[in-house]
Parts: sequence; structure tokens; C-alpha cells
Amino acid sequence: MSRFLLGAPPAFMKYTDVPLFVSNRPLSKIKNLYRARGPVAVDSGGFSELDDHGSWDHGPTPRQYAGQVARYVDEVGIEWAAPQDWMCEPWIVAKTGLSVAEHQRRTVGNYLDLKSIDAGLPIIPVIQGWTVADYERCIALYDRAGVDLRTLPLVGIGSVCRRQGTEEAAQLIERIAGHGIRLHGFGFKIDGLRRVAHCLPSSDSMAWALAGRREEQGCDFRFPRSRGPHKNEANCLRYALAWRERVLAAVEVGLARPEQLVFPFAA
Repeated sequence: MSRFLLGAPPAFMKYTDVPLFVSNRPLSKIKNLYRARGPVAVDSGGFSELDDHGSWDHGPTPRQYAGQVARYVDEVGIEWAAPQDWMCEPWIVAKTGLSVAEHQRRTVGNYLDLKSIDAGLPIIPVIQGWTVADYERCIALYDRAGVDLRTLPLVGIGSVCRRQGTEEAAQLIERIAGHGIRLHGFGFKIDGLRRVAHCLPSSDSMAWALAGRREEQGCDFRFPRSRGPHKNEANCLRYALAWRERVLAAVEVGLARPEQLVFPFAA
């Protein structure tokens, strides 16, 4: 079974019970939160923080983020949240000026910090890296910190989404899943899920919003109290749910793929 979380603005939590993936950046700005109708997980917004600023200095501190997550558990009813991890795409590493190894140390360190602030927080660890050797080094960092990723219900795998449709990425996911780790794939779209859904118990994507921005006519769908019809489909629930159906079909294809023997490739 593979569960897909639809990347969504917070408002969607009011109107649909499909599993959603909501970013902390807009969610943290809402003064009066509301109970979600369905399952919700929270993204820390780490890619945007590092892409915009090259650090987490402009985002919440770990203690502030822990407080936000605790609030979402109580008021929204979220299932889990990502840590304040450090992505390892080459262009992100170039912006921070740090090494991949340092990004990994900070990713593991943040998870440990958040759990030390409140051990009951539903924060999942995230494996970061760029090559196979990087990801396996990150697993070893968790092992040395006393965190056995193989025993946890879900572990994120980062810095893969922008190469997810490649054979390299498919082999990487299969290799890491082969460690017995239940992976959540961040930002996995249709092509990627056709290849590796059988290795991902969970995944998310908000790619529909970018595609919807190109649909300039919009449709007649409106939220209650909407001021008027939308100019494009970038925030349209009906458009997003229709796109989700295509993703679920891709997941079924990916689940039906026979598992392949994975041969080592250049790390």
C-alpha cells in the first residue's frame, strides 16, 4: 500500500477529507486554526528557507517550531511533521556554503533537538544526501545517535524530487528502501511514482498548483464566501482533486511493478 498526500494550502483542510500535506510557512500565520476533516501532515518549509536565505536564520527556532507542531497536534489534529532539515541539492549546498556532510549533521541534529524539546512530538526523521553513499552515511549518523530508522513507522527521504523520473533516482530509492526503512518521498509526481511507488509507503506533491497556474481561464468552482471566480487553477480544490486521481493511477502502476534486483552504481 502506498499513501499519497496532496500538497495543499491550509484552506483545503476545511473542505476535503483526502490526506493533505500542508506547509508550516502559511499554516503558522493562521491565528484561528480549525480541525482538519481528514489526515494532515506538515512540511517544515525547509527547501524554501534554504533557497531563499541559505540558512534557517529567518525561520522559526527549533523551540518555536516544536511549539507550532504541538499546536497543530492539538488544534488541527496532524499525524506527523517534517523536521527542519537541510536539503542537499548542489544548488542549495552552494547557497549555504556548507558541505553535504554538514547538511546531514544539521538535519540529524535538528531531529534530535526537536525530540529533546518534546519527545511526544510526531516529528519524523529525514535522510538527506545526494549520492547513494551520502544517504547511507546519513543512516549511519542516525544509528550512532541511537535512532534506528528501521523501527520507525515513517522516515522522509529528501533531495530526490527534482530527479525522481531518472533511473538513478529509482535505484537510489530502491537501495535505501532495501535497508528496511519505510520511506516518505517528498515532492514525488506522476512519473516518479510510476517507477518507485512500490518502495514508498507514503509520498506527497503539490505539482498540481504549478500546472494550474498555466490554466488561465479558471473554472466556476468557488469556496464558500469566495469573492469571485479564480483567474487560474493554482488554488482550485476541484482541479487539485482531479489531478490527485491521475497521481493515484500512477501509484497503482508503480505498485504493480515487479521488484528489480538493484545493482550497485557509481556513488
